Amino acid sequence: MDNTIGEKEFDIFLRALRFAAARHSDQRRKDSTRAPYINHPIAVAEILWRVGGVRDITTLTAALLHDTVEDTATRPEEIAALFGEDVRALVMEVTDDKSLPKARRKELQVENAPHKSQRARQIKLADKISNIYDIVHFPPSDWPLARKKEYLAWTKQVIDGLRGHNPQLEALYDEVLAEGEKLLEQQAEREAEAEHGVSPDSGSH
Repeated sequence: MDNTIGEKEFDIFLRALRFAAARHSDQRRKDSTRAPYINHPIAVAEILWRVGGVRDITTLTAALLHDTVEDTATRPEEIAALFGEDVRALVMEVTDDKSLPKARRKELQVENAPHKSQRARQIKLADKISNIYDIVHFPPSDWPLARKKEYLAWTKQVIDGLRGHNPQLEALYDEVLAEGEKLLEQQAEREAEAEHGVSPDSGSH
């Protein structure tokens, strides 16, 4: 099977990258580094390509654009006009309805996961992998430990409904989740020790 990305496909990908960068230009991640938001869609596309072995240009393009409708003023019609109906449909398939309360949006991600297309499942997997890594290593400054743990637990519910289509992405998710849970447990131990005035280096020698 020829997995080569041709000139036309690469042109679409580059145009989507430029479009996403422009639409997210005034947004920053919520971590202490205040990194440009565009880093996240790029990371999702890279995970799909490098780990998931995804060579489908519609999936890779939608990965770059997956937050544009949800988090910017971009309209679905713009996506369709610039990148085609398939990309628009895929972007919308992974877009939450921001008119709903956040708790309901999270419930719907769990409920709808088993019914997603293969393309959408792969984007969702890569998105959760990227988010877990960032939340554990570069957490939002206002997120307490309990909220980080809650997020990781919620992603497991979502991912359980997405499995069965890309073993490489699923394995990476499991790896990143296990590492995240371990690091959060270590943080919990440090916080407990600090609360009780116990130094991590104290004890008999």
